[in-house]
Amino acid sequence: MQHGSKEIITGINKAAVRKFPIALARLGLEGDAQGDLVFHGGEDKAVCVYSAEHFPFWSERWQRPVEAGAFGENFTVSQLTEGDLCIGDILRVGEAIVQVSQPRQPCYKLGMKHGLPQLAVEVQETGYTGFYLRVLKEGSVQEGDKLLLQERHPAGITVTEANRVMHKDKKDLAGIRSLLAVPELAVSWQQQLSKRQGALRTDG
Repeated sequence: MQHGSKEIITGINKAAVRKFPIALARLGLEGDAQGDLVFHGGEDKAVCVYSAEHFPFWSERWQRPVEAGAFGENFTVSQLTEGDLCIGDILRVGEAIVQVSQPRQPCYKLGMKHGLPQLAVEVQETGYTGFYLRVLKEGSVQEGDKLLLQERHPAGITVTEANRVMHKDKKDLAGIRSLLAVPELAVSWQQQLSKRQGALRTDG
């Protein structure tokens, strides 16, 4: 993908899988890949999920249809949004067991994909970010499999709430502490929020 004068390697341009079932392993789906392994991929980001419930909003905003995979997600789901799941929730999909690890933090490549430079910021502002799953038990999955809640995390901090603390109310120390008290939160988010907590204490 071209970005100005630079050629950018990215895995955001997903294509629908035609052959099922497909293996879901610790680092993601069989045949999937990331172009930038510094900021993408890893066990905390094995699967990217986006809700089709947001497609009408984006379709109206962009004045064009929005299709599955538009946000570079691995799973496009319906009847499920960031407000329905909590960090640390355990779910079953097909033969696999997965866990919500963090909201998705879109980068500039999402804007490149759609020719909308401000899209990553808009996604964060709306809270329509999607979220990541880590894989607790590997197994095969296929189109039509449901994400079934197996165990609600006792902290009950939704993906929506995590987005609020990270992107909107950045000085909410109580919110930061609550998120950091969830050990299942992705390591990268723990690091970011720990640094912010330290800076806020120093400023205070």
